[in-house]
Amino acid sequence: MNTITETNTRLIASSRNWIEGEAVRQLCAAARLPGVTLAVGLPDLHPGKGGPIGAAFVTRDVIYPYLIGGDIGCGMALFSTGLLRRKAKLDRWSALRFDLEHPWEGDARERLARAGLCTTQFVDSFGTLGGGNHFAELQAVEKVEDASALAQLCLAKDELVTLVHSGSRGLGQSVLETYVEEHGASGTDVSSEAATNYLLLHDHAVNWAKASRATLAERFVGALGGESRPVVDACHNSIACRNVDGETVWLHRKGAAPSETGPIVIPGSRGTLSYLVQPLRDGAAHAWSLAHGAGRKWTRSESRLRVRERFHHQELVQTPLGGRVICEERDLLYEEAPMAYKNIEVVIGDLVEAGIISVIATLRPLLTYKTRKEKR
Repeated sequence: MNTITETNTRLIASSRNWIEGEAVRQLCAAARLPGVTLAVGLPDLHPGKGGPIGAAFVTRDVIYPYLIGGDIGCGMALFSTGLLRRKAKLDRWSALRFDLEHPWEGDARERLARAGLCTTQFVDSFGTLGGGNHFAELQAVEKVEDASALAQLCLAKDELVTLVHSGSRGLGQSVLETYVEEHGASGTDVSSEAATNYLLLHDHAVNWAKASRATLAERFVGALGGESRPVVDACHNSIACRNVDGETVWLHRKGAAPSETGPIVIPGSRGTLSYLVQPLRDGAAHAWSLAHGAGRKWTRSESRLRVRERFHHQELVQTPLGGRVICEERDLLYEEAPMAYKNIEVVIGDLVEAGIISVIATLRPLLTYKTRKEKR
């Protein structure tokens, strides 16, 4: 593993991995902020706005909302479906509307109240997918590495699962903007009124995003004729406190999955396998965090140019693994193409080599939903 010379900074990446110099620069810059005691770059590290993505930061006595960004609570959740792989009907299912980017027709206010959450101006976004790299994906268990761990999650090898990637939509962004209006990119003392107000709104956005993912899965799986059951849910963008030897520290994650809450899914792209993994060992040395995916190789603008020039539309809506992709927004189809992402096998290999995960199973994408052009 690569170790940066600064004593409070660690990069978990082998020589096989390609990490941009700008991402490392951002990691080191964040490590030098007042109160930061540890900065960890994970194998999917890449440059981001305001700080690197694929990183976790531990601070003492201060929090930095700008480090985790606006999509507070963004994460991935895995659900069982009750559907069997041998009965999959991909031709028929890929013709379904789904319309996950459009408002849910259920009672969002009642669903939020049941979860102990307030209704806000973003109620119409609850249970919707959003753009960018968000998706709902039907997957099949490809290869089981740890049958016992899979059974403990009550998953069967022949049952289809659904992975949902979404966040707090405009809610989290509004929380960040409220903070930034007064404090900019600066941190704030954890005992301050500003920190108290931010953390209350932050926690609401985290819980809102989790409830929204469950509703998305219900919509997606229900359209397929199945019934969703939550298996794991992992938040990638958040601030949380941890107790270390009787002292409270603050853990910031920006595009990093938790290692202390049990198994998680680390996806590749819609054209590669995803990995259901078991975290190992005490996570303090790597800030209780793991990679949250493959990490981008190209920026969105680069992807639009490169993919448009090299690939036909049909090559992008059916993957090399045989999966179908529903994405009727042409630019988004280019931006999120599999070749825009790094090698997920290298990312997983780095985590295994570091001794911080073991693989439970691999998951093959069958049907990836991004967006339809418009609602019928």
